[in-house]
Amino acid sequence: MDVSELDRVLLAGAVVLLVAVVAVRLTARLGLPSLLIYLGMGLLLGESGPGHIHFEDAQLAHALGFAALVVILIEGGLTTRWNEVRPVMPLGLVLATVGVAVSVGVVACVAHFVLGLSWQLSVLLGAVTSPTDAAAVFSVLRRVPIRPRLRGALEAESGLNDAPTVLLVTLVSTGEVGEKGILSFTGLVLYELVVGALFGLLIGWVSVGLIRRMALGSAGLYPLAVMSVAFISYAGGSVLLHVSGFAAVYVTSLVLGRAELPHRMATRSFVDGIAWLAQIGLFVMLGLLASPGRFRLNDVLVALLIGIAVTVVGRFASVAISAAPFRLPWREQAFISWAGLRGAVPIVLATIPLAEGVPQADRIFDVVFVLVLLFTLLQGPSLPWLAGRLKVLDENAAHEVDIDVAPLESLGADMLQVYVPSESRLAGVEIGELRLPPGVSVSLVIRGEHAFVPDRRTVLRAADSLLVVAPSPVREQTERRLRAVSRAGRLAGWFGERGREQH
Repeated sequence: MDVSELDRVLLAGAVVLLVAVVAVRLTARLGLPSLLIYLGMGLLLGESGPGHIHFEDAQLAHALGFAALVVILIEGGLTTRWNEVRPVMPLGLVLATVGVAVSVGVVACVAHFVLGLSWQLSVLLGAVTSPTDAAAVFSVLRRVPIRPRLRGALEAESGLNDAPTVLLVTLVSTGEVGEKGILSFTGLVLYELVVGALFGLLIGWVSVGLIRRMALGSAGLYPLAVMSVAFISYAGGSVLLHVSGFAAVYVTSLVLGRAELPHRMATRSFVDGIAWLAQIGLFVMLGLLASPGRFRLNDVLVALLIGIAVTVVGRFASVAISAAPFRLPWREQAFISWAGLRGAVPIVLATIPLAEGVPQADRIFDVVFVLVLLFTLLQGPSLPWLAGRLKVLDENAAHEVDIDVAPLESLGADMLQVYVPSESRLAGVEIGELRLPPGVSVSLVIRGEHAFVPDRRTVLRAADSLLVVAPSPVREQTERRLRAVSRAGRLAGWFGERGREQH
């Protein structure tokens, strides 16, 4: 590639990236995961579209797809609210293991007994289509104000279910499942998940201490340090211990996201941008890899049948079995079942049998590609309506206050930037009525274009922004109190509202 050709590639790449960024606004309005637009762009740029780009390297797509999924998991872990995920982590883990196993079994039986496929292809179809996609779940559900524990369970599941399915698809594609047996495979999955999660926890814990003590010369170096640590967790777990790198990197990212690291907000913004770039590149690449000219009506019918099997029968059965010990109401089970969005993960997993040269792997890829397009288009826009019908919306969402945190390391304190939304019950409350923990100070109120230092009698208004300085040991207590007053008003304590999420 000479300089002239490089210039053309950069121009084309910049145009594609800009169109993809602008398309985010359109998909947000429609309630669709952005993957649909990006996959469509890949199809247009591919050999069957006006772009005429010829791309059929399944092994390269497999490798780049895994790299993109790692970045997406890093962003998901860093931005996940730990207080939402922690109570439902057991449910997420069961959904990611037992739930996936149930779904794989249902789809495999349908593919074998109804479609007449071999057991290898049937199990591959089940394993490829059963996991939910982190990018789709994170992008859609964070725009739907559902109850925190539902969002937490779905995010935990999507972050953890990549590990067992990647292992299953790889072993089935290489023919090793029959050699190992079910018990050996189950033990291998448990080993990879448990040891991978423990390794990720160790890397995260050690890294938090190191990053807090490092005095880097630029604020822009901290996001790079966090990304490097996360990739070390993924690659180190895979190479050194032969465990699930996906489980390791997700747990490491959860630990890093929960810690009070220097320049925390800048790090999240940086990783968010990199994750968007990874999503765009991943989906466009998968669109390039697809060949619409190869699609047949039979593939569409098979995709519909498998989609119904995995989305309706398999998913509802897996959620019912997984949620039984947790006594979830049927409404919440129904929403979790329908909100198990498929996205890039099934398509990336479908590149594994392609790369291994499994017979009819191209047909599996085509069926999975069509399935993802059809059912994402069906499920994504329906989630807000379904959440309302099932009455699983978070009643406190309209009263929720927005809080950003910036550490003041030399003072042993944190600065909280608090925005008062229009429906918040903070409006009308005096500063003194907040009853914040000892040592906490509301240092500044920004109202419109004016900023002033408040006193105890200052009355807060909607659309105010506050700067609150809190000693680090009581920061979480301060956040809980502000959220409590935002939901229940000045008498929040009398009504038993302590700032905990409502379920």
